Amino acid sequence: MTINSMTGFARASGALDGLAWLWEIKSVNGRGLEVRCRLPAGFDFLEDKLRKAAKAKFERGNINLHLQFENRAAETAYKVNRRFLDELFALAHDYVQNGQARQPRIDGMLALRGVIEPKDDAVAETDAEALGAALLASAGELMDGLAAMRAEEGAQLRPVLLAQLDEIKTLVARATDLAAGWPERAREKIRAQMALILDAGTLDEARLEQELALLTTKADISEELDRLTSHVAATREILVGTGKGAVGRRLDFICQEFNREANTLCSKANDKELTQIGLDLKVLVDKMREQVQNIE
Repeated sequence: MTINSMTGFARASGALDGLAWLWEIKSVNGRGLEVRCRLPAGFDFLEDKLRKAAKAKFERGNINLHLQFENRAAETAYKVNRRFLDELFALAHDYVQNGQARQPRIDGMLALRGVIEPKDDAVAETDAEALGAALLASAGELMDGLAAMRAEEGAQLRPVLLAQLDEIKTLVARATDLAAGWPERAREKIRAQMALILDAGTLDEARLEQELALLTTKADISEELDRLTSHVAATREILVGTGKGAVGRRLDFICQEFNREANTLCSKANDKELTQIGLDLKVLVDKMREQVQNIE
């Protein structure tokens, strides 16, 4: 079974006709799949296709996409407004001829506002259809990068979860051994308590067996232990199996069941050691659930 994290980050860049762009994508935990796009003005038409691409690639997580442009053609970033410059020189020539001004220098004329101005928007000059196709292809590479990062983090989570599962299995085995010997320990405890009450008088064995049967019924944890063992097996099958698809919700549900059985174990166990095992189980399950909530 492939284990994927829901957190990750990736970047992808590209260029077309001197126009460069940078994609960024970030993913965090989420109950379902939510995709938010932050695109430059005029590129809202990409949003629907980006959402569909994300849904085809991911099943859970809050995903944020961001696109920004930059013009790499630095030598063509500005242009001279020659028409305006010619008009300025013609006007200056008239003033020079009339003796009202000296001959202007070119550097002074070029410094005038409006003579040198930014080139037309590089985005507007690029073929819209070709640019849209290139951007979507680049976004596909971006999502592949995010998926790879999420898979890498998921692979790191697997051994952590398996180690925690082994600890849970060990605790369940200890609880099973303790539960098997609990009736005899309870018998001796009741015998000692009744002997104190009766001041070393004769014990009514029938009454002793009756009390023991009542306590045994109330404190029977065999079903809880069986279910815990079953949950351990189911979790291991998910973590080491060969299936595909998102498993985070299934693991989260199993963690809830683990916690439920641990709570019942603590409330029913009339034994200090069993109660401590139940508390240790709750701590382990809580740690496991923290990891599970990051799994897709």
